Amino acid sequence: MVIAGDMLCADQNFDIAQVLRFFRSKPGELAIYYELEQGEKSSSRGIVEVCPETHRLTCFLEKPQEGMTTSRLASVVFYCIRKGTLHYLSDFLTLQPKAQDRTFGRFWEWLINEEKLPVYGMKLPTGFQLIGQVELSDYTKWLGHYSALRQESPANPITCFSYARVGLMGNPSDGFNGKTIAMTISNFWAEVTLVESQTLVLLPHPLNDPTEFGSLQDLYCISRKEGYLGGLRLLQATCKKFYQFCSMKGIALTKQNFTLKYDTNIPRQVGLAGSSAIVSATLKCLMKFYNITDSDLPKPIRANFILNVETDELFITAGLQDRVVQVYEGLIYMDFSKNLMDEQGFGDYISMDMSSLPLFWLAYLSDPSDSGRIHSNVRQRWLNGETEVVEAMRSFAELTDQARIALQGSDWNRLAQLMDENFELRRSVYTDECLGPGNLKMVQLARQFGSAVKLPGSGGAVVGLCLDQGRLVEMRKAFQEAGCVFCVIVPYNPAGSIGINRQD
Repeated sequence: MVIAGDMLCADQNFDIAQVLRFFRSKPGELAIYYELEQGEKSSSRGIVEVCPETHRLTCFLEKPQEGMTTSRLASVVFYCIRKGTLHYLSDFLTLQPKAQDRTFGRFWEWLINEEKLPVYGMKLPTGFQLIGQVELSDYTKWLGHYSALRQESPANPITCFSYARVGLMGNPSDGFNGKTIAMTISNFWAEVTLVESQTLVLLPHPLNDPTEFGSLQDLYCISRKEGYLGGLRLLQATCKKFYQFCSMKGIALTKQNFTLKYDTNIPRQVGLAGSSAIVSATLKCLMKFYNITDSDLPKPIRANFILNVETDELFITAGLQDRVVQVYEGLIYMDFSKNLMDEQGFGDYISMDMSSLPLFWLAYLSDPSDSGRIHSNVRQRWLNGETEVVEAMRSFAELTDQARIALQGSDWNRLAQLMDENFELRRSVYTDECLGPGNLKMVQLARQFGSAVKLPGSGGAVVGLCLDQGRLVEMRKAFQEAGCVFCVIVPYNPAGSIGINRQD
């Protein structure tokens, strides 16, 4: 291991053991790099280009002139070298008789660009301070400086939000290489707070993760309505997957612990993406805490990450739609075509204009069943190539493209017609038995008032578009009398031009 003697890491929680573990997992050398700060010139550093899939350094440029590379990843004198590679040092010194050319930067430039030796990169999400010619007093001074900064700036809590969503068109084809349009709404959200602490603590929610009950009957009633699985498992699974992701991607995390807690007002088990909202908000907190950037975890990959937390770790039946719209936020058109998913690992996601949306409404069952059950055996039928299911998913995609045109042209009559068609197509594939009497009752009730209506998610709620807004009050009363909760949707627009936008 080679570390420059005049370099201090700006984070005393630096985990050198994680660097060694990553080095031992790779069949080559290791170079540490970081992302240049804004205003920092690439001509003052050794710049590396890194393959995002393999983490192998594809190019090393020692203090390149402007325009030679677009990379903002800077190597520092922090390397791990295998014993069998040390003879290259002698070879390099023989090739460079002039002392000014015998630098580590030139050595790595030669080793990577000319000798094509496999060298891998690991990113540190922190800063470095090069303090030049130093003595012990200089190190003491800088360490004191860092300590004073930490005392002057105690860790502030990090709070992030993620919003419920309604599927306006195409769902549930997102899990079947289809297309959908969905929208985040300000009516309901999940909130996660992270604060630095001595040990890592996950705080249970007093209502969603109960451990004490007033009586056995109380336990029975709560378990019957809420089930057995609260949000604590979502926090834990997200943290586990986050550490695994960073380790695999060569991102060294600092040795800092934290306390996580969550709250949510998203109704449970009604298909409004409540679980993924908690995962999404938790991931936002972790990224901020560890200084993980969008380039480290791009939005399309972030949506895949959230889905994997739920499907791989917790075996929750889910598709990509909810995770995409909660990552991008707003009104999102999503194309999950097989060729796109196979070629790039994610679909095409396009933000749509929200400035002139019609008034949508939402109603949900006050005592729902588990919304995940509504998926039934359709996936297996699709995997088996059953013509009815395959054609239905193709039709969902076509409806979505037509709905996109209707939204762009403010053709609300056409949009309402497409919403009804979306529900009837879903009904034909999933059957009334699978949809359940509660969902069918809400659809029938909405249609009595001339409203378009469909399921916004996997079941337990309906979303509607009533072009005769004069009937909304009457319809609200009818839903409430039927034991449902009814509200007018307030879209969440990340641009802030419509709806009630919370501060992330």
